Amino acid sequence: MAAANAGCAGSARKQPSALMRDASGALARAGVENPPLDAELLLAHALGVERGELFSWSGSVGESQTEPFWALLDRRLRREPLAYILGRKEFFSLDFEVGPAVLIPRPETELLVEETLRLIAARPSPRVLDLGTGSGAIAIAVAASVERARVLATDVSSSALMLARRNAARHGCASRVEFAVSDLWEGLCACECRPRFDVIVSNPPYVTDAELEALAPEVRDYEPSVALAGGADGLDLTRRIVAGARNFLLPAGALVVEAGAGQSGMVAELMRSFGLARVLVKRDLAGVERAVVGFASDSASRPVRSRTRRRGRNS
Repeated sequence: MAAANAGCAGSARKQPSALMRDASGALARAGVENPPLDAELLLAHALGVERGELFSWSGSVGESQTEPFWALLDRRLRREPLAYILGRKEFFSLDFEVGPAVLIPRPETELLVEETLRLIAARPSPRVLDLGTGSGAIAIAVAASVERARVLATDVSSSALMLARRNAARHGCASRVEFAVSDLWEGLCACECRPRFDVIVSNPPYVTDAELEALAPEVRDYEPSVALAGGADGLDLTRRIVAGARNFLLPAGALVVEAGAGQSGMVAELMRSFGLARVLVKRDLAGVERAVVGFASDSASRPVRSRTRRRGRNS
């Protein structure tokens, strides 16, 4: 707490602008990427107001109100992710509960949702499988966007699934998203009647062993390693996903997998080697080849060239 309180000495009451200025300076010295924004969000959270209300606040803030703020700031100075401190993260225009049991949803992963929605758009009762669902972000975004879709979301972590169920209830789609503990295909293989899906989507761990130590402290020290570490080349779990996908895809079904920067070519080749056809690579808004799509049969889709995702939900 000493680090956080260093900027507030000398006055029991302060204007929000002064609190944010003190906090921003402390965050900058700690190496946080966007100090002013983090300071605003932390103060708004501590005071229980919307961020915009800070700038029309009349009067000062008392010590009893600022103590929670300094406590939150102290956590951020230790580089705990802002999303874990606030307990939420926006993804696909939906607000998701997040915590240390799950990976924080990233904007680039929205591309997987967009591709899944594109693939099921013309299907009357699409069935979707989300492997390694974590917070449930992909599964719930799909179900919330297409009411006729039925989604199975699996994860090896029961703690993650408990959180994901709360997110599904929060967004009114708990009846359309089923959650199950499964280490990729293992739980599904145990089913007497093997389920098949129109789309299987996954954002697997793909950080290489060499990259792990170089990650930002927020990621390296706080997010679950099981959701990050992908082995020597980052593709340990991706290989398992691709190897089993055809056993669970409908004849015209598709597999959609997220890849790290520089990995799309290897993932595409994996898909081809395991019998998936017409493999497509899609770029995210930053121009990174982020999503790799493979189809269960040649008739599933006409060839599409790799393209950059447009700015907008329906790219």
